[in-house]
Amino acid sequence: MPGSTLPPFPDDVRTHPLLIIDYELIKAGDVEEVNRLWEAATTIGFWYLKNHGADQEVSKMFDMGAETMALPFEELMTFEQGDSGRSFGYKKAGANAIDAAGTLDSVEFFNVSKDDALAYPQVIHRTYPSTVNARMENTIAPFARKGLEVTYVVLNIFNDKLGLPKGTLESLHDMEEHSGSETRCIRNPPVQIKEAAKIPVIGAHTDIGSLSFLHNRLGGLQVLPPGHEEWSYIRPIPGHAVCNIGDALYLFSGGVLQSNTHRVVAPPGVQAEYERWSLVFFTRPGNSKVLRALVESSRIIAEAVKKQPDKNFETGSTAAEWFARRIKNHRINNRLGPETWARSRGTEHTPTVV
Repeated sequence: MPGSTLPPFPDDVRTHPLLIIDYELIKAGDVEEVNRLWEAATTIGFWYLKNHGADQEVSKMFDMGAETMALPFEELMTFEQGDSGRSFGYKKAGANAIDAAGTLDSVEFFNVSKDDALAYPQVIHRTYPSTVNARMENTIAPFARKGLEVTYVVLNIFNDKLGLPKGTLESLHDMEEHSGSETRCIRNPPVQIKEAAKIPVIGAHTDIGSLSFLHNRLGGLQVLPPGHEEWSYIRPIPGHAVCNIGDALYLFSGGVLQSNTHRVVAPPGVQAEYERWSLVFFTRPGNSKVLRALVESSRIIAEAVKKQPDKNFETGSTAAEWFARRIKNHRINNRLGPETWARSRGTEHTPTVV
C-alpha cells in the first residue's frame, strides 16, 4: 500500500486548524455537531471528517492506484484524458498549467467516472486499463458509493440550514443522472531539487464541483483562507478525511457556503523525500443542472445574494459546461496565453495567487 511507512508531519511549519466533524454524529442528527459542520462550511469551507467508515475502501483504492500507475507509460497514455475538456482517464505530469505564466504541473493522476464505476461492465463515458477494470466492482464502486453516502448526508444538512424545500440539493446531485463525479488517485514524485519544493504541484484553485472527500497521508495541501495573505498547510490526521466545498455549492447557496482557494505543494520537511499519494471522491451536480443561486427557493439564499451586489451568482452554465471549460483551459496543449488560464478559473477569492 502506498505510504505505509512515512515520517511524521513536522511541527515547525504554518498550519491552519480545521474543525473535526464526527460523521456518525451528523448522520444521527446531533444538533451540536451539525452546527459545528455548518460553522466550518460557512467560514472556510474545509473540515476534517472522522468515523466516516471508509478506511477499508480507501486502502483498496490506494492499492488500485499503485497497480495502475505501475503500468507502462505508453499503456497509460492510451487512456489519457485528452484536450477536449474531459476529465476521466489518465493525466500525465506536465499536461496542465498551474498559473497564468503556463508553468507545468508535476502530478499525475487517474480519474474514474462515478457513472462508469456504478454501471460496470456497461461503458458510459470511456474504457479503462485492466488494473482498473479488475477492481471496478470490489474497490472503485464501493469507494464511490461511500463518497456519495457522505455527500448526501452533508447535502441534506445544508438543505435544511439554507431553508430549501426538502430534497432540493440532493435532487441537483441525482445519482441516476450522468455527471462529472469521479474518483481520483494522485501520485507526485519525491522532490529531487530543493528549488522544486517552492513550485506548486497543483496551482491555486477552487474545486469544480460540490463536495470533495479527500484522503492523504503526507502533507502538501495548503489553504489560503479569506482575509489571509499567506498559505498554511493542512495537517494530515490518520483516519480522518478532509472535506471541502466546491464552486457548485457556493453558487447554489448564493455564497453562504464557502468554496475556498487551495493548492498542493511538496510535503514539508523530510516528507518531501517521499512519493506523495492522495485519493479523492469529487461529487459534482448532474450534467444538466444550471449553476446559479437558488434565490426563488430560499429566503436565506435570496438575502445573501442581495448583500453581495458585486458578485455574480448567475453563471449561465450547466454543470457539464462549467466542468469542461475549467478542465479544457488547464490543458497546456490548449494554451494560447494568460487568457487561457483566466478561462480556467472558478470562484476563487484571489484569482491571481499561485
